[in-house]
Amino acid sequence: MSSLTLIEKRSLEKLFHMSSGYVLDFSDSTMQDFFLDAVKIDIHSEKYLGRGTSKAKKLREFWQLEPDYLVGQVIHALIEHGTTFNVLSDDKDLIDQCQKIGERLLAGKLNLNQLKETTFVFDAKHLTEQIQRIEKSIETDPSLAIGTAKELIETCCKTILSERGKEIQGTPDIPLLTKETLKELQLVPEGVPDSSRGNNVIKRLLQNLGAIGNNLAELRGLYGTGHGKHGKAQGLTPRHAKLAVGAASTLVTFLFDAHKETLE
Repeated sequence: MSSLTLIEKRSLEKLFHMSSGYVLDFSDSTMQDFFLDAVKIDIHSEKYLGRGTSKAKKLREFWQLEPDYLVGQVIHALIEHGTTFNVLSDDKDLIDQCQKIGERLLAGKLNLNQLKETTFVFDAKHLTEQIQRIEKSIETDPSLAIGTAKELIETCCKTILSERGKEIQGTPDIPLLTKETLKELQLVPEGVPDSSRGNNVIKRLLQNLGAIGNNLAELRGLYGTGHGKHGKAQGLTPRHAKLAVGAASTLVTFLFDAHKETLE
């Protein structure tokens, strides 16, 4: 459920010409294509028919049911569409106001663009799928996001070790995978000479990075997916999931950057 206020909804409805039941210049077909492209959602599905079948009513239901980050994405995409095809209101202040509404809704979204750019060069389909799963679940299913963050680190380590010809037999756990990857990349704290400037700080940072995988594995066991819970168990909130995902993203980006640099 988004946090749009009544006043914000009225501003958006005015900008997108929704009073007559339409949304901008969309037909049923083009509106479906727009939503599938913007947020991978079928706006004509039964889920959004609670208020009626018009395009405007489906959009209002979408605003009601979906989390802030999805609604914010759609608002920005609608404004971009309207600007491109010159079908928005001419009220510049209204456009600016609605853009700020979208920015407010997106403010809490975790930015994984750097992680996407870093992993893209390795053409690892499974990594891409994990990042997409995290983006979709971090607000709606924090437990899944936490579990996937841990899996992301595992996939990263396995990818790096495989590309460097260092296969690990059996089913290694995440502490071993992280340790072997840091060792292969010569990033273990013991590899930092005592004579290096700031060596103590560098060693602590490397130790902390190595512990991220271990801590996420423990967090996943307590709150993430993959283990049965008793019926009254309480899960974590999106902000806790963002912390877990942010830590995993930092580690994965660092490992892939180090891997790429040492191969060049």
